[in-house]
Amino acid sequence: MTDLNTPQRGAATGTGDRSRPRAALPALCATQITSWGIVYYAFPVLNPQITSATGWPAGATTAAFSAALLVSALAGIRVGRIIDHRGPRTVMTAGSVLGVLSILIVAAAPNLPVFIAGWLLAGLAMAATFYQPAFAALTRWWAPDHVRALTVVTLAGGLASTLFAPATAALANHMSWRATYAVLALVLAAVTIPAHALALRGPWPKAAPPGPAHTAGGADQVARSRPFWMLAAALTLSAFAVSAVVIAFVPLMLERGFTATEAAWALGLGGAGQTLGRTLYASLARRTAATARAVALIALGSLTTAALALTPGPYALLVALAVTAGMVRGNLTLLQATAITDRWGTAHYGRLSGLLAAPTTTASALAPFAGAALAAPLGGYPHLFVLLACLGGLAALIAAATGPRRPALPGLVR
Repeated sequence: MTDLNTPQRGAATGTGDRSRPRAALPALCATQITSWGIVYYAFPVLNPQITSATGWPAGATTAAFSAALLVSALAGIRVGRIIDHRGPRTVMTAGSVLGVLSILIVAAAPNLPVFIAGWLLAGLAMAATFYQPAFAALTRWWAPDHVRALTVVTLAGGLASTLFAPATAALANHMSWRATYAVLALVLAAVTIPAHALALRGPWPKAAPPGPAHTAGGADQVARSRPFWMLAAALTLSAFAVSAVVIAFVPLMLERGFTATEAAWALGLGGAGQTLGRTLYASLARRTAATARAVALIALGSLTTAALALTPGPYALLVALAVTAGMVRGNLTLLQATAITDRWGTAHYGRLSGLLAAPTTTASALAPFAGAALAAPLGGYPHLFVLLACLGGLAALIAAATGPRRPALPGLVR
């Protein structure tokens, strides 16, 4: 019986050549870099030029971008359900087309309402092309070795800002923001549409069957369970704190007397730390249980935030703390990507990860505004970082209650 079942398990989990399209991993690396770089990271580079050229308030243009993130959070639930049943190819190809259309609408927007409409459409594209659908594809095709595949894709995704922020700035130095977005839309179309349409053609394997404790209720039972909602609460609080720290880091440095250039370099090196941190996750996952790993990483995020709050200098020490905080952020991305599989397997990964991502993405979208609004009443950015560290500590305590009360499923990463 063992010999007969082995090939079936391999096909079901995507470990066989027939069920795993070989071009999927490099294609998703390329599309994550391009999608994040153009749909997400180009905006903060171009926004000053947008507001200057159009006279639209910076708060309104930024709110349009945040609205896209909120749409992405809500749409991601439905996207995950579709991928669970049909696979990623149609969803991600359609999302690529929507992404191109949305950027062209933004580029041609004659007024603020059309600009906002373009970004709302971009939110749908984000839900269908960013990390969550890519994670769902890789988790099914590469299980039980999905951590390695997820690490590779997030390492590539970490290069998005490194490549596209300066490229966007270079284009904007020679043409208008509208022309810059038009050029970027062409790049987005040339890379993502054919990559998703051609490289994700492999058959969609059946998910590994859920464990005995979840066969009756399936995804609905998991989604209503106390461990799931505790996990969602922990990751949401952590995402809020981490996102606010990233946006508030430069103002913190400026408030302490460092130059804008010094602050930018420290932030950039923190991004490099994020990439470095992701290379360590697979080793960490092999050596720790899911709940302990979640508690440890979220707690480390809280500790690095507290250290930034309490350390006025010197500059080299603050850079070291920024790099360490970046390493933790890199691991937190992979922690969320593997949290569902570690606890409940791959059967309903798309839907459950969409439900999990909705509040965390919403928190990430609201954090920049909330952080800026709270800094002054709290007495400055160091005090804001203390508050964010406390939120991270609370998230770590909640994370301790995220382990399902059942034995681990075979093949899960422990």
